[in-house]
Amino acid sequence: MLDQVFNSPFNVGIEAPLVLLVLIALEAVLSADNAIALATIAQGLEGSRLQRRALNFGLAVAYILRITLILTATWVVKFWQFELLGAAYLLWLVFEHFTSEEDEEHHHHGPRFTSLLQVVPLIAITDLAFSLDSVTTAIAISDKTWLVLTGGTIGVLTLRFMAGLFIRWLKEYANLEDAGYITVGLVGLRLLVRALSPELVPPEWLMITAIALIFAWGFSKRIDKDVERS
Repeated sequence: MLDQVFNSPFNVGIEAPLVLLVLIALEAVLSADNAIALATIAQGLEGSRLQRRALNFGLAVAYILRITLILTATWVVKFWQFELLGAAYLLWLVFEHFTSEEDEEHHHHGPRFTSLLQVVPLIAITDLAFSLDSVTTAIAISDKTWLVLTGGTIGVLTLRFMAGLFIRWLKEYANLEDAGYITVGLVGLRLLVRALSPELVPPEWLMITAIALIFAWGFSKRIDKDVERS
């Protein structure tokens, strides 16, 4: 994302530290919807210890996949089919979320899991689908692979921190899970449009504004703990 921002003079003769700051900011902007999707997947496990381990192992695998994507990005961007697959996967996640019954005890949509082996691959693949957007933009900002790799590394660390926060917040805010998946749907639709008709991709400010408003709604209502206990 943020393509228009980085098609400006930022791209010409910029110093490495400033480019790195831009890449870090990019990862921070793009991490919220990714983090909530990963947090919701991890929440399908019983117990916070297993959820933390799922995020740790899943993002370790995701990091390897993301580095591979960065190193092969100049080849990957030639094939719109990759973005189409990523879009289809993200939209499938959204469909599964909104068509599944809610677990009233845990306020959780989607399947429950019994082992890390069920969850780790899902976390890794989900991050990879989101990375198709951020990595494509990152290589447009800089042709220095080490900078993009550094930005990607910081992005995964940021994602782990944010996913941990979202696991806690999902238990506190009634609309947050739905809000997160609506933004996942927006990212999936954006990837779909970019794969099929790049000229129709909406402007960045519109996407960011929409995501901010959706998350504001997500944080607007706390879960009533007294009603929950009664």
